[in-house]
Amino acid sequence: MSATGTSTRPRGRQFFANPGPTNIPDSVLLAVAHSTVDFNDPAFMEVYDACVEGLKRVLKTRQHLFMYTGSGHAAWEASLVNLFSPGDAVLILETGHFSDSWASMARDMGLEVRQVPADWRQGVDMEAARAALAADKDRAIKGVCAVHNETSTGMALPLAEVRAAMDEVGHPALLLADTISSLGSIDFRMDEWGVDAAVGGSQKGLMLPTGMSFTGVSEKAMAAHEKARLPKFYFNWTRMLGRKQRSFVGTIPIGLFYGLRESLRLIEEEEGLEQVFRRHSRLGEAVRRCVRHWSGNNGPQLFCTNPGRFSDSVTAVLMPEGHNCEAVRGTALNRFNVSLGAGLSKLDGRVFRVGHLGDLNEPMVLGTLAAVEMSLKLNGVPHAPGGVDAAMAFLADGMAA
Repeated sequence: MSATGTSTRPRGRQFFANPGPTNIPDSVLLAVAHSTVDFNDPAFMEVYDACVEGLKRVLKTRQHLFMYTGSGHAAWEASLVNLFSPGDAVLILETGHFSDSWASMARDMGLEVRQVPADWRQGVDMEAARAALAADKDRAIKGVCAVHNETSTGMALPLAEVRAAMDEVGHPALLLADTISSLGSIDFRMDEWGVDAAVGGSQKGLMLPTGMSFTGVSEKAMAAHEKARLPKFYFNWTRMLGRKQRSFVGTIPIGLFYGLRESLRLIEEEEGLEQVFRRHSRLGEAVRRCVRHWSGNNGPQLFCTNPGRFSDSVTAVLMPEGHNCEAVRGTALNRFNVSLGAGLSKLDGRVFRVGHLGDLNEPMVLGTLAAVEMSLKLNGVPHAPGGVDAAMAFLADGMAA
């Protein structure tokens, strides 16, 4: 407590380990702080066009791209209203909180929502998804919605397998993919995987402030858009095509484009996209090694129990019975200035989340894990001490190799 009786947090820069928004590099922050310019000015249009082409390279697509001022939820909505008509059926592959949220949005828009249910710790069974598609004999399902990386559970979904299941039964539905917490952190291949609408946002792997989202759109999806009858105005792709920028019905967030140009430079030129993926994979595995060690003495466990689907951008940690994660999160924040993600929906109080995506390195991850281990001890949470040592050993072995 301070002399005035108000609580204060520790000095020093906060270790921000939420899975989104994420840390923003200083050079990106400086780029975003750009003076106001006319978004129709030819000089800005050069920046704009370069950013569009850069985003397409990260999405690994040569098709269409539409952009909006708004978070990833805005791009979710844009994908639905531009592709479907009232009463159309969509099939949601359950992955966790965010697949459920996308389903709720679709219902509110008057779409029929069908769902392939899943154990949140194991992930959706591809045979069940294939069976649901095969059973749709009259082809009422117009779209399959899949969250590539579910931040609530720390689990990635193999989109190539989703596309294979659709192709095996010859289903013509569109494939919609949420890449919000995967793009720029985990490999995503829009064209190769046959994704028709890829939903993304600025605030995670792209290392930007929240406020810009986008949708990569296939030619097949554009044909469906011409027949879609859900109401839309700001998100209307046809209206956007008439704009000089072919996006944004209204004012363009120019500062974010200067930031995006710098972010793309960091990703593609300074580090290299494939190296970015390798870094995330290495740091993600270090976190998992740490949590596996903590699980001794009936300690916290990895929430995801499917090794083939571990996320390389976020790890969800399940607390032992009788212990609430909010006490650990509160100690980490107020004693050590480390911010962790909370559990979402039915995982509230049961799970805390460690984000390891975007602008971060080994010391940042190890510092976060050390603060968590101290917080577990201070709150009397059973665990096997030494998880940070396990993470360090893994990282050191990788560097020696």
